[in-house]
Amino acid sequence: MDWIPKTRLGQMVLNGEITTMSDALATKLPLREPEIVDILLPDLQDEVIDLNMVQRMTDSGRRVRFAVTCIVGNGDGFIGIGRAKGKEVGPSIRKAIDNAKLNIIEIKRGCGSWECGCGQPHSLPFEVMGECGSVRVSLKPAPRGIGLAVGDVAKSLLKLAGVRDSWGFARGNTQTKVNYAMATFEALRMTSTLRVTDEQAKKQNIVSGPVGLTAAESDIDSMEE
Repeated sequence: MDWIPKTRLGQMVLNGEITTMSDALATKLPLREPEIVDILLPDLQDEVIDLNMVQRMTDSGRRVRFAVTCIVGNGDGFIGIGRAKGKEVGPSIRKAIDNAKLNIIEIKRGCGSWECGCGQPHSLPFEVMGECGSVRVSLKPAPRGIGLAVGDVAKSLLKLAGVRDSWGFARGNTQTKVNYAMATFEALRMTSTLRVTDEQAKKQNIVSGPVGLTAAESDIDSMEE
């Protein structure tokens, strides 16, 4: 890979001082190079959430641009979302994916449903909420086997984040996919910002980041159940 890092974090990754995405985020150094994510998360998947054509009249005529919203995730504890605008669809999508990589976060998972108690990190550890514009999203832990009982946009984010079972409720204009996706992303961010005690983490098997389960394996397990 012909990549010359321009940041301190990139140099540490290239030198082998940092070998995992969790360690990279733990440094609190700004993530400004998508190549860092490519190296630390080689199995990263991406998905286009929203693609809109924006037209604007100028003195020289009609100007057309594309607004793209993409998400990225490894299906095992990491999720990111990014937006970009451009004159062409292809470059705009690639730019949105790179922006999503720079906005990647690590989430916590666990077995927070009182109906389950299996002790596996298949769901959320507790209820989290997020909002963007008029959209407010609430995500709750669900027992194993329920699946993702949420809207299509939220389902895409939860799947790429590695959450296999969850209840979801949304209010507001959820037809605005960008706001719906951002609200869901903010809800997932809350799992990493809220503090939990050692006793809670042990009881609900709360883990942060990867647990060794890929998105493909998650799909197979869901089909078997």
